[in-house]
Amino acid sequence: IIQFMNIKSANNLVNEALLEIRTISADEALALFDEGKCNIIDIREKGELDKTGRVENSNHIPRGMLEFWLDPDGPYFKSGKLDMSKEMVLFCAGGLRSALAAKSLKEMGFENVSHIDGGFAAISQSDFKIV
Repeated sequence: IIQFMNIKSANNLVNEALLEIRTISADEALALFDEGKCNIIDIREKGELDKTGRVENSNHIPRGMLEFWLDPDGPYFKSGKLDMSKEMVLFCAGGLRSALAAKSLKEMGFENVSHIDGGFAAISQSDFKIV
């Protein structure tokens, strides 16, 4: 049996990320969005959106492409897709992937980044419009 003694668990990575990033509630995110102060970014996979719907006027950037699409010097940068001067508010299904993604954006140099506690599950219980 091979043992992986030095491998961090995904749970440990998420917990470490949560110490470094800003976590906001769905209601806080909606207030920021309604005030025009943020980009709401859904990092779930396309199949998840097809199955559960999406947040009206949110931006969909699959988790696997996030860093590439937000790198202004990279070939995959989506110019004009987001207002780069506004806060980047990320969410996934439950809040784990978005915590890791928010940490990654901070490491890229984005200063105004947060993620929604509870992800789409929390959003769907809030006043966000799901389409």
